[in-house]
Amino acid sequence: MAKYTLISFKTCPWVQRSAILLREKNTPFEFRHIEPDNRPDWFLAISPHKKVPVVRIDDSVSLFESSAINEFLDETVEPRLHPADPVQRAINRAWTDYVPTFASSVTGCAYAATEEDYKKAIAKIPEAFDRLEKALEKQGSGPFFNGASYSLVDAAYAPFLQRYVFLDHIHAIGQLEKFPRLKAWVDALMARPSTHSFPPAEFEAMYRENLRKRGSYLSQFIEAPRAAAE
Repeated sequence: MAKYTLISFKTCPWVQRSAILLREKNTPFEFRHIEPDNRPDWFLAISPHKKVPVVRIDDSVSLFESSAINEFLDETVEPRLHPADPVQRAINRAWTDYVPTFASSVTGCAYAATEEDYKKAIAKIPEAFDRLEKALEKQGSGPFFNGASYSLVDAAYAPFLQRYVFLDHIHAIGQLEKFPRLKAWVDALMARPSTHSFPPAEFEAMYRENLRKRGSYLSQFIEAPRAAAE
């Protein structure tokens, strides 16, 4: 079996997509975390876009961009998670291509500097949720995008839906409950062990602390971690 090393920032959702896929395929891999503000020369030499994720295969080949990595993994490591039907595969890929727009609409409020900016950001969420709700209704009864079978499109959305849940815990947004098929999808993804690169409560705490340090509007609703008692 090939040796896989996944180079990551600890809380990067794009890396998380590939980590999820490796876990879904029961494929051992090593995480190698780097700091976003201190990207080492060895990393810059193997990442043409200077971004994570990068997956190293047998310490000799480097692949980059999460969608390309996941397509490669699905082609080379069993079980195949893309639908067998070519039309369904194309639909899945098209909705995976929507992820960057969806992520910006649904989690952009995390970076809003003021209350006014925050309100403008969360106003974009219902449209993005409605698009997915309609897509999910066409795909079947769930719980996953294609019905009962987990696929690459589930792995693609899971990190961003997870972050919406985290944001809703910080300062209630209250939109997800209006979209029952989407809500069922989120619940299924959050309950799936592959979604989580760290224990869920630990990862949520890491996300909250990163957000607090940004000093955005939402940071005022996040308590600083308490020092351990001596």
